[in-house]
Amino acid sequence: MEYSTLMELCISLAYRLAMCGAETYRIEDSVNRITAAYGVHAETFAIPNCIHVSIVAEDGTALTRMCRVGSHDNDLDSVELYTALSRRICAQRPDLKVALDWLYQTDRSKRSYSLPVYLLGNFLGGCGFSVVFGGSLLDSLLGGLCGIVIGFADRCLSRLRVNPFFRIIACAFFMALLAYACSAANITRHVDSVIIGALMILVPGLLFTNAMRDIIYGDTNSGINRIVQVFLIAVAIALGTGAAWVSVNAVCPLSPTSIALVHALIPDICAAFVGCIGFFILFNIHGIGGILCALGGALTWLTFRLCQPIGLGDLPAYFFATVIASGYSEIMARIRKCPAISYLVVSAFPLLPGAGIYYAMNYAIQGEMTLFVNKFTETLSIAGVMAVGILIVSTSVRLITERVKK
Repeated sequence: MEYSTLMELCISLAYRLAMCGAETYRIEDSVNRITAAYGVHAETFAIPNCIHVSIVAEDGTALTRMCRVGSHDNDLDSVELYTALSRRICAQRPDLKVALDWLYQTDRSKRSYSLPVYLLGNFLGGCGFSVVFGGSLLDSLLGGLCGIVIGFADRCLSRLRVNPFFRIIACAFFMALLAYACSAANITRHVDSVIIGALMILVPGLLFTNAMRDIIYGDTNSGINRIVQVFLIAVAIALGTGAAWVSVNAVCPLSPTSIALVHALIPDICAAFVGCIGFFILFNIHGIGGILCALGGALTWLTFRLCQPIGLGDLPAYFFATVIASGYSEIMARIRKCPAISYLVVSAFPLLPGAGIYYAMNYAIQGEMTLFVNKFTETLSIAGVMAVGILIVSTSVRLITERVKK
């Protein structure tokens, strides 16, 4: 057994999965399955910024490798490719050098959208969700333009290797500056809808979903780590939009925004579908799977909207809609033999409390601390209800799967 080659294969695959945004349990499980396929026991420990793999050779020698993981990407197509590779290696158990060659072939087969398509995803995301959050047709176009501003600023700052925290502040600032300038020029009366729709691009949906799934699978350290990152990103979004509001308001006092519009069911669902199309581009999902993810988002938002006419409050509506999103993702994952995370993160995206984050931080900037506490508590409640919905479905599916295997 070439233990050094086996270790190189495992740590390289684990690193690639982590950099693409895979869940902690998927990283650890992939390594453990590969080593078990070659008759070697491994101990794997992964957190968002570090991977540690240890194996024991036949002569009792302990081999350990540690790899530091940098800033993560939102590349769910690559998560699917590397997961399929790990399953292929476990099933065929090729020579270790051949397995490494398969890994390099997978690296070369990775796909990514071009810059124009990436900016189109930003436009569709901001355009669709501006309508979902009560904007007009004109507001949706402005939301799309603000989304393009976010995408362009993010790409430019990424190439300059700017700190991720500052990058989010800058993206939120430039986007909100454009939106507030349009409001000051009386181009839009629903500036909040424009900003919230575009801000959904910055909301850490993959981080939040992975945090919930990590906690579900017992990886508490990783879950808490990701939750802290979500909170810091929310603070960065607040700082960026707050700085833009202060800048524009100092030059031209802003008038109060108009009450958000209430759209009919069908246009609202179509807007959610368009927004989710933008997000499957941003999460680098390719093929028919992307359309299925967007359909899951429309189905989730339809469930949420249908809960309101029957008298359910917001929290029960969020719960049932999350259950539908989680159930849909688990079903699609088993039908298409791919990770559920791709479907879950896009399907549940319309429910993420981007509006709550915006309003809570906006109240804090304006000194309305009572309103801030109320909105912040409401936002945490929504996040908690969504976590419970994901927990129930994931745990139920896992129990059923184990039962079927036995």
